Amino acid sequence: MSLFSIGLSGLNTAQAALQTASSNVSNVFTPGYNRQLTLIGENTVGGGVQVNDVQRQFNKYVANQLNTATGNSAALQAYSNQVSQIDNLLADRDAGLAPLMQNFFSSLEDLAGAPSDPAARQGVIGTADTLTAQFRSFDSYLDDMQSGINGNIRDEVTQINNTAKQVATLNREIALAKAKTGEAPNSLLNQRDHLVAELSKRVGVDLVNQDGDSYNLTIGNGQPLVAGRQSFTLEAVTSPLDPSRTVVAYRDAGGNLMSLDESTFEKGTLGGLMTFRRETLDKTQNQIGQMALALANEFNAQHAQGQDLNGDQGEDFFSIGSPRVLPHNDNTGSGVTVDVAFVDSRKVSTSDYDVRFEGPGTSDIVITRRATGEEIPASEITTTATTLAFDGLELTLGGTPAAGDRFQIQPTRDLAGTLKNEIRDTSKIAAADLDPGNVSNGDNRNALALQNLQNIDIVGGNASISEAYASIVSDVGNRTNVVKANLSAQQGLTEQLTAVQQSESGVNLDEEAANLIRYQQYYQANAKVIETGGNLLDTILNLR
Repeated sequence: MSLFSIGLSGLNTAQAALQTASSNVSNVFTPGYNRQLTLIGENTVGGGVQVNDVQRQFNKYVANQLNTATGNSAALQAYSNQVSQIDNLLADRDAGLAPLMQNFFSSLEDLAGAPSDPAARQGVIGTADTLTAQFRSFDSYLDDMQSGINGNIRDEVTQINNTAKQVATLNREIALAKAKTGEAPNSLLNQRDHLVAELSKRVGVDLVNQDGDSYNLTIGNGQPLVAGRQSFTLEAVTSPLDPSRTVVAYRDAGGNLMSLDESTFEKGTLGGLMTFRRETLDKTQNQIGQMALALANEFNAQHAQGQDLNGDQGEDFFSIGSPRVLPHNDNTGSGVTVDVAFVDSRKVSTSDYDVRFEGPGTSDIVITRRATGEEIPASEITTTATTLAFDGLELTLGGTPAAGDRFQIQPTRDLAGTLKNEIRDTSKIAAADLDPGNVSNGDNRNALALQNLQNIDIVGGNASISEAYASIVSDVGNRTNVVKANLSAQQGLTEQLTAVQQSESGVNLDEEAANLIRYQQYYQANAKVIETGGNLLDTILNLR
């Protein structure tokens, strides 16, 4: 090979190396860009040099670890953002329930001190109005959070579908490019890996590299989200068991739509939102409802043990709603009904329940506590021909159920939003004892008994009203602290993996600046080789 050919191969190689370094510098701030390296080798045919490859500095193992860490961080961040709102609400000394409950029972103390005083009686009605209004306000706030979660889930599903579609499109483009040139373009590979990283922030995905070309992505229990050039669609749909709840469904290749269990999603923002709703939001709303139920039922029962200024037995002081019963959309039984009533508020728990008919008729029923996932043993259920009683509830069954029919019972979910004070006439407050032999307007025995309810374990049979609320505040506060601690640790891990990834794939401007100078000198040296060859040729020609 002549000096001209050798020098020209060097010029071409230097130019390629300069282009690579220039591309690195210009993309230093491009999201998802991976540094490229020009691999130079000897030209074995005739000498000189050649570019063997422009290699992308990408470590798939580090990338997978980083995507997993990022997905976990995103889930914890979404959880933390939501749970902090409830924590701030419950712990607020001015807006919380604790001071309002204290004011209500203090007004009962004032009533006991002056049972016939109109001002004391009006004070009880006023503090009861304020307390019940705050219960309803809390429930409304939590309902708004439920609606917000529904909207966020819909937004996340839209973004996931769009990203999955782009990954499938890039799978096709990469395959076509490789078929034409024998190599996949680094820019398309960077775009695809960046999309997978973005997708991991929204939902946990498992990646399989098929034949070194296409990415296959799966979610949950192995449902494919991307398979080669095809993407599959997630849909945000109304829960078949709870019309107020948005869940995620999967549409398979046959067009069939299948609702996915919420526990399917753990990572990414979508997983964080669903985990928060399942673990904290539902539970808190149930706990507040349980408190409202205990206050209403126990206070009404004691109020009925007294007489008002007119000598009449005490009426219901508070009103409150009933358990919520939700039939599954796929039920096929004939006229099946499940009516639920409270029979002992002290035994009512904060759990929701699944009721499933295992066979035709009403005799073969399985009831599961959703809070623990455990079936209620038959020994804890009192059964008659048409009713079932357990955990302070009584179910009345009607119609002819079919095997597989399902219902969900939410005993306390929305109760706080239904709590109201029904006494408007101050004379209707039953402060006196019901004993017909004692009709003195100065009798305060029932007022004292009403006041003493604050010290009795009426919530779940194991806590007073104040203790139950303190337990809710503590539970949410502890959960908030745990999530924040886990988030901090996970973010630290994510930062470490990001540093590792950047050390391999990130652009170092100082290094690239040195490369530009080095390859510029390399280019000039090869130009000198060509110049020298020209001089030699001129000398030879001049000899003639």
